[in-house]
Amino acid sequence: MAETTVAGMTAEVMAELAELEDPKVRAVNERHGDDHGVNLGQLRALAKRLKTQQELARELWKTDDTAARLLAILICRPKAFERDELDVMLRGARTPKVHDWLVNYVVKKHPQAEALRVAWFADADPVVASAGWALTTERVAKRPEGLDLAGLLDVIEAEMRDAPDRLQWAMNHCLAQIGIEHAGLRARAIDIGERLEVLKDYPTPPNCTSPFAPIWITEMVRRQH
Repeated sequence: MAETTVAGMTAEVMAELAELEDPKVRAVNERHGDDHGVNLGQLRALAKRLKTQQELARELWKTDDTAARLLAILICRPKAFERDELDVMLRGARTPKVHDWLVNYVVKKHPQAEALRVAWFADADPVVASAGWALTTERVAKRPEGLDLAGLLDVIEAEMRDAPDRLQWAMNHCLAQIGIEHAGLRARAIDIGERLEVLKDYPTPPNCTSPFAPIWITEMVRRQH
């Protein structure tokens, strides 16, 4: 009976997501590689109404629909997933927003986050590796003990300029975080950023900080004082 209920609920939720679809929202999202047209505020409101429902989250994930997967991430219980299950989910999360939310809202809260960080960091798939770098950046900021920060800078210096977009972005964030959090490595981090010039010309809206590491590091350090 429970199976029917979850299947029925999945169908109801998918119908509701279809009603929320907005062509204008989709057009904006598709420019960023995200193939859905649901306003994220409405998506979060729906998640709030549904509350935490792990089995429904699993069924929504299986649909392979981007909006449904984002909703699944919002209503799941992160610690209820197996480590291998998260590995499969990440490898199947091909749109940037699903990938980003899965790492930030689910994997970071999982007891096996560190083991997944180590495994993904060295993965041959650059999209998977970018998740490993994102988790490493989290550690640089919150629990740097045991990380070889100078070694991370060596890898960034050697590989960031030619890395594919998503991996390059994640490496650049790690570079900036090392520079912001660790005064002893700040000059080297800024120097690497200046020489590689990654994201130097990235269009940055007014009142936003440029993702170009030397500017990002300098601005964030200034705000701390």
